[in-house]
Amino acid sequence: MENQTDSFVFLFLGLSGDPQLQIFLFLIFSIIFLITLLGNITIILIIRMDPSLSTPMYYFLTHLSFVDICYSTDIVPKMLTNFLMKQKTISFTGCISQMFFSFLLSVTDVFLLSAMAYDRYIAVCYPLHYIMIMNKVICTYLVTGAWLMGLLSATINTVPIFGLKFCGLREINHFRCELPSLLKVSCSDTFLNNEILLFSVLVFGLGSFLPTLISYIHIMTSIMKIHSAESRRKTFSTCSSHLTVLGLLYMTGMSQYMKPSSVSSITLDELFSIQYSILTPMLNPIIYSLKNEEVKKALRRIFTKKQMLDYP
Repeated sequence: MENQTDSFVFLFLGLSGDPQLQIFLFLIFSIIFLITLLGNITIILIIRMDPSLSTPMYYFLTHLSFVDICYSTDIVPKMLTNFLMKQKTISFTGCISQMFFSFLLSVTDVFLLSAMAYDRYIAVCYPLHYIMIMNKVICTYLVTGAWLMGLLSATINTVPIFGLKFCGLREINHFRCELPSLLKVSCSDTFLNNEILLFSVLVFGLGSFLPTLISYIHIMTSIMKIHSAESRRKTFSTCSSHLTVLGLLYMTGMSQYMKPSSVSSITLDELFSIQYSILTPMLNPIIYSLKNEEVKKALRRIFTKKQMLDYP
């Protein structure tokens, strides 16, 4: 069998072939990429610089911002390069690498969000035991577990691709290497690959979604038991940014992989993919900055301290 890692490239057909529109898209996605990098790096620096944010929630948020930086970097630079090229190509090795890291980072992302939901559950339902339960060891285990789940998902979905053959034009009707689009290009039997993908979506999707759902059912139950409306509002506000991020991710990510084949659409697939892999990493730091009072206060303290140092 030919050495597929060196012998051919794939040709992307997605987003547009119009040269003028491609320049416009290049500018738009360049801005999105810069906002993503600056926003997430800023969140990480704020958390590192302000001692008041040395809590489990912000420990998880630091890792979430790092994952978002990596996820965007895995996809957007190649996308931007292809906007400037007549032929939008990617090597077999490059395609598999992009897909591997997409699985790794997306699954790690949802399990980190699940860990953050558990953290909110303990903070709201067991506030007196919070420090004891959410200690450094538990937080490290949760983060390590999230990365291991991502690694497992990436491995079981990408390794079987090396056994496939790719014939003909090898045109991927997408702007990046996603497994469903890649399997359509193969001239081998892809039944096993599709079953593994479905299995992983169910196991890793439900494995992260159900703990998150259960955590928030308990949180909402506890909030409803609070007599003061102001206290209920303040308690809920500690979860609002996290809930917003969860909504963005699960609405688009799960729709992409769980929708029936009868409603499949290339444009719809690309829009879903842009939302959860490019727009969500950009929006996460904005949401956590605008809807989180602690982050805004920390940012003000950092600027105030800098001004005091600049003007003695």
